[in-house]
Amino acid sequence: MRRFPIALFALFLLAAGPAAAAEAPDTVDATFTDAQLNAYVLDIEAALARAQAAEGVIPQSAADAISAAAVPESVPADALAAEYDIVRHRMVAFIHVFSRSLPPDAADYLHFGATTVDIYDTARMLQVRQSILLLIDDLRDLELQLIDLAEAHRDTPMIGRTLGQHALPITFGKKVSGWIGENRRHIDRLTDLLDRVERSAIMKGAVGSYVGLGERAQAVERRFGTELGLGEPYADDWHASRDVFAEYATTLGLIARFYGRVGQEIFLLQSTDIGEVVERRRSTAVGSSTMPHKNNPSQSEALVQYSRTIPALAGVVADDMMNMFERDNTSRPNRVVAEISVESEDMLAAASRLISRLEVNPDAMRRNLDRSNGWILSQRFVFALAPHIGRAEAEERIRDMAHAARGSGATLREAVMADDTVRQALGEAEIDALLDPTTYLGLAAEQVDAVIADARAARETDPGVR
Repeated sequence: MRRFPIALFALFLLAAGPAAAAEAPDTVDATFTDAQLNAYVLDIEAALARAQAAEGVIPQSAADAISAAAVPESVPADALAAEYDIVRHRMVAFIHVFSRSLPPDAADYLHFGATTVDIYDTARMLQVRQSILLLIDDLRDLELQLIDLAEAHRDTPMIGRTLGQHALPITFGKKVSGWIGENRRHIDRLTDLLDRVERSAIMKGAVGSYVGLGERAQAVERRFGTELGLGEPYADDWHASRDVFAEYATTLGLIARFYGRVGQEIFLLQSTDIGEVVERRRSTAVGSSTMPHKNNPSQSEALVQYSRTIPALAGVVADDMMNMFERDNTSRPNRVVAEISVESEDMLAAASRLISRLEVNPDAMRRNLDRSNGWILSQRFVFALAPHIGRAEAEERIRDMAHAARGSGATLREAVMADDTVRQALGEAEIDALLDPTTYLGLAAEQVDAVIADARAARETDPGVR
């Protein structure tokens, strides 16, 4: 889990870097750096000035000067740190340093009527928006990896397990298609959330009533959102509610739980006693310091751990909805929003590595299909017998055989061949045909095709930045 030293927190949101404000970061990690946050704040101050000028609140010349100066070079890191050391307020330090790049008549209109929380909450929403777009792209990349895996094993038979027990035959592609479907729903969740994030630019003043921003403040706020490339801002003062941040974090928690489940299942499927898949590792990689034969899983284990830490961080962000009065929120929960975003990016990278290194063992899958001595096909025999002796009697007869076999160890073939009624009803040739698990897969392969078709169609309208 990524930690930020307390001693450095004062500088976390202040130190400017070389990235230009107009450049969109291409990683979540870069999106939540101090330099990128300052780039967003510069964009916000410039957007506010342009919106105010358009509504006649400040002179156009001031807005032009502020926009022209809104570049990282106007807020160098050393100057920000020195100013913060004096005023001990991040926004005031930022404005003081930025003002030095402006002519006096324009500096008077910088941050005109605005308040710190409006600026930084809008900046945080811009970061969240970029993070969502990048995470959607990561999920889309994973979707293609999963599609390739499902198509490659569309018809690879394996045992389906319920409650840890052998149940009925499926295909490995069918299993992966379930992962594709859930991955797609998480893309949809993030896409739906984008609308609320893009309506969350805010410029409402100290207590959210527009006092200090003038009679044209609501019109200014609408233009402000447009200038930032966002939608029309919500009319309510949402600062104390924090629900959009909480929804974002909760969605990341759901994604983490999903990939934790995928990781856990792959972890179990590659255990020595099952051996149906394996994480391919470099030939030089060491599995154990004392047991050379081991090929310990790594990426699947990592996903399990992410599924524990990310939902825990989501809970911290959700707790921030419990605020008092109009502006109880502090900047500290913002650190958790950054942390959960970067952790989610790291988790999806681990998932991608896992899928790319996964090797499937069809032979082991076939061996496991046969481990039950044919009894996984008992349902099939019930259906085959029902037209001859009735379904109720067929179910009872096969159930009794299965119960007896638990003690005797008899195979399903031995049991049905020893039963005169079953043998006469079905005949030996049909019995042997019914005992082939690879012909009792239902519509598993067709299901794979349908899920992939749905995913490919949905990709045509996804948002994204890459």
